[in-house]
Formats: sequence, structure tokens, C-alpha cells
Amino acid sequence: MKLDYHMHFEYGSYDENWVKGFFDSAKNHGLTEIGISEHSHTFPEFKDLYYQDLILDDSFVGKFQQQWLKKNKFKYTLDDYFNFMTKLRKLGYKVKTGIEVCNFQDQEKVKSILAPYDFDYIIGSIHFLHGWAYDSSEIKDEWNNHTLEEIYDWYAQEVEKLCASKIYDVLGHPFNIRLFKNIPDFDVTPYLVRVAKAVKEANMAIDINTGTLYRYPIAEISPYPDFMKIAVEYNLPIITSSDAHKPEHCGNHIDDAISYAKSFGYTKSINFTNRQRKFVDLG
Repeated sequence: MKLDYHMHFEYGSYDENWVKGFFDSAKNHGLTEIGISEHSHTFPEFKDLYYQDLILDDSFVGKFQQQWLKKNKFKYTLDDYFNFMTKLRKLGYKVKTGIEVCNFQDQEKVKSILAPYDFDYIIGSIHFLHGWAYDSSEIKDEWNNHTLEEIYDWYAQEVEKLCASKIYDVLGHPFNIRLFKNIPDFDVTPYLVRVAKAVKEANMAIDINTGTLYRYPIAEISPYPDFMKIAVEYNLPIITSSDAHKPEHCGNHIDDAISYAKSFGYTKSINFTNRQRKFVDLG
């Protein structure tokens, strides 16, 4: 099965005309099934968590993030989302309902928000390090204020906290902290192992994500090869994804993701239904 389980409708609206392009692109790429994983910042239920966790002071990071939270955020409720996904399935679209949740510090609150809803899968992703949206190009100068040792340690800490919550099915785009070509000159193996151990203990899969291949300067699939070698050692399951934010990006480089995974010995990926996973042939 050729699957793409990580993509977002957020740049458009919940209407059939906007989302049809995702399904058209999926067909063009020969995808068996897609899953939508709307960002948690789509939903007002998560709004307080963002305002609790993010740097929102008068620094250049804080000022940018204040504006970021006001742009195209919190516009649909979770009920709106589920109703729209039900409509799509009634229209004949083969699609799974997922969500991508940021690494909030209050995981008990996250659990309570998600509990009433029957997701097919839940992705947990590290998007903030100590309240800083490190993947935002507008504030990438903040990288200059931290050592890479510090960044790698923070990243591993956040993964460990996220995994310890036992809420999630998948770790999104592992080690995308390379996205702006900040390449360490020290041995990062201890950090890679910490993340692999945390994912294994939580019985989660990892996301073979092509978004960093076509959307960021690093131009590589996440996770990068050093972590993939350790993922194989820990027998971590995988999903493949395009991280599409536009209709035409659905399925983008999925064949590359499949070939990449196979080069490390993977032959299976995961198909999700109602939080239950099934191993299927890769590609």
C-alpha cells in the first residue's frame, strides 16, 4: 500500500472544492489511502496551550509568535473537523482522520481535549523548543543564540516528555532540527538513541516525512540516515508522508520516501484505523 498520512487542509477551508485537489493529487501519485493530520493550532480547543507555552514577550521571537498566533489559527472546532471528514467519506473519498499535536507541556490537558474524539491516529511533533518555533524561517536567527549541543538535548527532552504521555501513535518528522542546515560537528548518537528508546517505550511509529526534502534548505527526508539506522536497530515502525500543506503537494516524493525506507531494510509500513495499526507492504 502506498500511503500518505501527514497533510493539512489549513491553508484553505473546509469545503469540497478546496480539498478535492488533495484527492486528485493522491490519485495522480497512485496513493492507496491518505490521512489528514490537521495541526492542533487549527482548533480553538488548543488555544490556551499555545498561549501558555510560547515565547510571547517583546523579543523578536516573541513579537513574531504573537502575530503567528493571530494568523489563520483556531478557525475550526474539532467537531467541525469531524463533521467535515464524515462528509468527505460519504462523498466517496477514502480518507483517515488524524491530527498533529504540538509538544505542549501540559499533556494531561492534551489528553482531555482529544479523549472525546475517535481519531484514526494521532501524531505528536516537536515544534517548539523552550517556547521557540525553531522551524520558522522568520525567526531562524535565534539559532545563533544556542549551541547545537543545547538544541539536541532540548529536542531529546521534548521527545521523551511527549512519548511518556502515551497519547500518540507517531512521532512526526523526527530530527527535523537539521532543516536550516545546522549540522553538528560532534557525536549526536546519544541523542538519537534517547529518542529511539522513548519512541520504542511508547510503542509509537516514526514518520518518514518528505516535507524537509522540498520545503526547507536541508533538502533531505526526515529522519536523516543516522537516525534511520538506529530506528532499524530498535525496530521502530514507520509511516510515509508528504507533509502537504497545499493540494498539489499531496503524495509529494512518496516514492522517494518508500525507496528511502527500503534502503534501510524496511518492507512494511502501518495502516491506521480507529487507533489500531496494521502492518502492510511498503509501497
